[in-house]
Amino acid sequence: MSIHSNIAFFIPHMGCKNLCSFCNQNIISGSITAPSFDEVKSTCRKEYNRMTLNQRRNTQIAFFGGSFTAINRELMIGYLDCVQEFIGSDGFSGIRISTRPDAINDEILCILKEKYVTSVELGAQSMDDYVLRKNLRGHTVAQTEQACRKILEYDIELGMQIMVGLPGQSKQSVINTARKIVDIHPATIRIYPVVVFKGTLIERWYNSGQYTPLTLGEGIDLCSKLLELFNDNGINVIRLGLHAQKTMEEDIVAGLYHPAFKELCESKIYLNKLRHLFKTLKAGSYKILVNSSEVSKVVGHRKSNIKILQDEGYFLRVVGDHSIDIGDLKLI
Repeated sequence: MSIHSNIAFFIPHMGCKNLCSFCNQNIISGSITAPSFDEVKSTCRKEYNRMTLNQRRNTQIAFFGGSFTAINRELMIGYLDCVQEFIGSDGFSGIRISTRPDAINDEILCILKEKYVTSVELGAQSMDDYVLRKNLRGHTVAQTEQACRKILEYDIELGMQIMVGLPGQSKQSVINTARKIVDIHPATIRIYPVVVFKGTLIERWYNSGQYTPLTLGEGIDLCSKLLELFNDNGINVIRLGLHAQKTMEEDIVAGLYHPAFKELCESKIYLNKLRHLFKTLKAGSYKILVNSSEVSKVVGHRKSNIKILQDEGYFLRVVGDHSIDIGDLKLI
């Protein structure tokens, strides 16, 4: 399913049976209280009237933030019921939800299927049981794997969410998690580098010296490897880094945050490709053709790639060309 946008509603902390080490959903989502049914319907109606038919067909109604399938069952069904009138041949394509791996079973999936839920995102965070225990996730890798199988059995699109830089998580653990996810092969994935927010357990660990976040450079290097791995295996990375919000930024204490984090990772991939390209070439001046939409990524943030290669003896002129496939480079 190719979906280009969501009408997103955030339900912070509802359904969460415990508070994970990294979590402060009120800050991350910008929401303190969950929306009422009337507020959900009003927003959907407004967007329905604003969009063209084609836009509606490429849009999902999404319930994010909390563990949607773990909230009170009557409330969960109420949210699903209140948007049914906006889904159909001339409406939105379906409903997208996020939830915990241990809040998925046959009964829940039957309800979701009946109510036109077309995509389920699982907050796996890690495929390492030690890391899950350390960060108080309250579920296991086996439960994540079982939930993935169940969702796919019901012919619902599977999405997954993972975190990079968690306490107790080595770089090899991150790579192993990514490889296990490639084996599961969800349709989409979100990668969230760990950010230390005020009011979280991680903040206390950070302030006491028990936790040291990855540096921005380490995070970019590691996440760029994941991005390349998922891209190469046909898994759509629909988010890399937290969505930039001014109010959220005020509550960041430390960690892997940059408003253009994904582009920094994409630039790192291109830097590695350029270095590989020049490995057998003499220092000098070169012209590089890339897809026109990728020029800024090849050049790098504040021309960082150009400067790094210049220090290594390679002087580049990067030119956009629509005929070049995204991800490819052509050396002149």
